[in-house]
Amino acid sequence: MKNLRIAFAGTGEFAVPVLRALAEAGRILLVITQPDRPAGRGLSPKPPPVKTAAEELGLPVLQPPSINAPEPLSRLHSLKLDLLVVAAFGQLLRRQVLQIPRLGCINVHASLLPNYRGAAPVAWAILNGERKTGVTIFLLDEGMDTGPILRQEEVEIGPDETRGELEGRLAELGGRLLVETIEGYARGRIRPRPQPKEGSLAPRLRKEDGEIDWSWPAERVHNWVRGMNPWPSAFTRFRGRLLKIHRTKVLEGGPAGPPGTITIKGKRLCVICGTGAVELLELQPEGKRRMSGLDFLNGYRPRPNERLGQ
Repeated sequence: MKNLRIAFAGTGEFAVPVLRALAEAGRILLVITQPDRPAGRGLSPKPPPVKTAAEELGLPVLQPPSINAPEPLSRLHSLKLDLLVVAAFGQLLRRQVLQIPRLGCINVHASLLPNYRGAAPVAWAILNGERKTGVTIFLLDEGMDTGPILRQEEVEIGPDETRGELEGRLAELGGRLLVETIEGYARGRIRPRPQPKEGSLAPRLRKEDGEIDWSWPAERVHNWVRGMNPWPSAFTRFRGRLLKIHRTKVLEGGPAGPPGTITIKGKRLCVICGTGAVELLELQPEGKRRMSGLDFLNGYRPRPNERLGQ
């Protein structure tokens, strides 16, 4: 693998362990990532996680607004690439990019394709209550995650595992599986197999997607909180102000009543759902730090029958 001429395209946190595994095993000539974006209260430019990791590894970085533009195309052509590896990049690669590397473009995707094609596969697997997911290594074509599959590996999703926790596990798996796959693919031992045409989609999340509907069953509310953690965060309203919910627990045999009603069981902060109830383990009132359910009870002292979502 050290003899292969490889470039890497990635942006988000998921791509960092993949980049590190690839850098340890192979020869990366260039890292392409998205431009720095304004972030924080001061809206200062913040580099994407892949840029920070690439600079730590001493790798050259290119940050074009589009990888399909003339400048990055010219740079990629000049490298005489064997392979372009893509992970959580955030841009579609057009034909002129896909045709540059001798062995094509390999993508590391955090689902068992053809399920959950798109930008947020881990989130939607959790939101939909899936018990299993995995990583797929496949060759890119001009479709949305529709190219032929090289390798897949399945993992179980923990019942209380958040999106961030699961993505971290899948990223480490993706790095290992990628290195194994490149070795076999380059030597002709692994051959691509076509994907089924039919599959499910995992569209990009928006901030407003995090809102909790307390008429949902408790299990769905719990999955929503897990799937929206760490971003965009599940949220509701309390006394007219935003209240983020970071962690919950489904209650067995929870109390009945109007959905959204706050109940207190011992020193536990609980909320009635459409069916069942959840305990709020970690939450964050607007403008405040994260706190436990007990801290919230002591600080805000909810009134009897007070409801969330109003």
